[in-house]
Amino acid sequence: MTLSKDTRIKLGRFHRDKRAWRSFLVLLGLFLITLPAELVCNVRPLLLVVDGRPHFPVFFTYSEKDFGGRLPSEPDYKSPAFWRLFEGSAPPGDAATDHAANDSGFSLDMGDFEEDGKTAAPPAESAYSLGLEDFEEDTAAMPEASPPETGFVLELEDFEDFADSAPPADAITPPAEPAKARKVWALWPPVRYDYRYIPTYSESGRIVLAAPYERLAPDGESRLPSSLADGHYLGTDDRGRDVLARLVYGFRISMIFGISLAITGTLFGCLIGGTQGFFGGWVDLFGQRLTEIWGSMPRLYILIILSAFLTPSALILFLILNLTAWMGIAAYIRAEFLKIRNLEFVKAARAMGVSNFGIMRRHILPNALTPVITFFPFEVTAGILSLVSLDYLNLGVPSPAPSIGELLAQGKNNLQALWILLPTFALLTGALTLLTFVGEGVRNAFDPRRNL
Repeated sequence: MTLSKDTRIKLGRFHRDKRAWRSFLVLLGLFLITLPAELVCNVRPLLLVVDGRPHFPVFFTYSEKDFGGRLPSEPDYKSPAFWRLFEGSAPPGDAATDHAANDSGFSLDMGDFEEDGKTAAPPAESAYSLGLEDFEEDTAAMPEASPPETGFVLELEDFEDFADSAPPADAITPPAEPAKARKVWALWPPVRYDYRYIPTYSESGRIVLAAPYERLAPDGESRLPSSLADGHYLGTDDRGRDVLARLVYGFRISMIFGISLAITGTLFGCLIGGTQGFFGGWVDLFGQRLTEIWGSMPRLYILIILSAFLTPSALILFLILNLTAWMGIAAYIRAEFLKIRNLEFVKAARAMGVSNFGIMRRHILPNALTPVITFFPFEVTAGILSLVSLDYLNLGVPSPAPSIGELLAQGKNNLQALWILLPTFALLTGALTLLTFVGEGVRNAFDPRRNL
């Protein structure tokens, strides 16, 4: 792609604006770091090597059976029970630990019910027997000469079905040898949590609203340790989720949402505004009246009404905000097309038989892009603020989706949790300030009225 001389001059002018250029580099660096958020903040290891065999839990989903467990579901990689699978001890309930090989069969004797631990040998002729003396509290109180026919005896013949189905003694599975310990090596991301993981164990003694520094306990006497012991570098929120992970994921969503909204709004604005400005007359008059009517409708009320019928999501919010995102840029494009359509080179193109669409695309639009490029950073800022505002009012993306606005609402509801409010506020204001500096630099470089 070859840039024109005028474009190269404008880009060089933007590069010489140190504040705008450095702000652009910082903002670009933050966005590139948070773009692969799954590789930066994740509850799954990036690489897990078991006995020389590599696994990539971040990219592929494995079940616990793949690592020698029993469950077909994905394991919790931060659970101590998962790492005990590689220690070599037989899992509970295993045949090697639960089954006892006994050659004498199954029997209940007097010793099973005696308190003093004395046992009585069962009769040799009955392997399965229950005698009346087994239920006596004191064997001395029994008559010495009891007729054999008055005793209560259960012989093996009384359980013929069971006896026929019982496996022989030599068919019992021999005890299995304990499994050997396996070699395991894991490569974790810098933050071992994602935006929705809620831990069940904490070394600091606190999961919900854990601070990244030591502080007094609610009783006012003891002190709670820092959440750094659990790997929470910025503490946890009111549900126990990692604040840093939610900031990383939330910043990525906000930037993608703002850039996407600015792009679609610019495209629709150029199409609608360019059509009105090029044709003019009744097309322009009718289009302007519709635009004014549509712009008079409050966007917040539209969102509240549509949220009652639709389940809020990032896509739904994106489509709703696009209903009005094009109006600002459409007004500037309309004015540029009204001015440029009467210039000589446009009349010459029309005289040569170029179609209206060709004139608009090849001759007028490239000369009308100054307001588009100038206002693009400010459109990104407006998109980010729209998403943050809706999330703050609980009208945006529902939980557990990461959101800067939702973190601001948590900070407002928990003013004592400064580790939630301050980093979120600093990230939001820093990003918007950098975007403002970039927008001013672009405007100074591309606006011809500022370079006379």
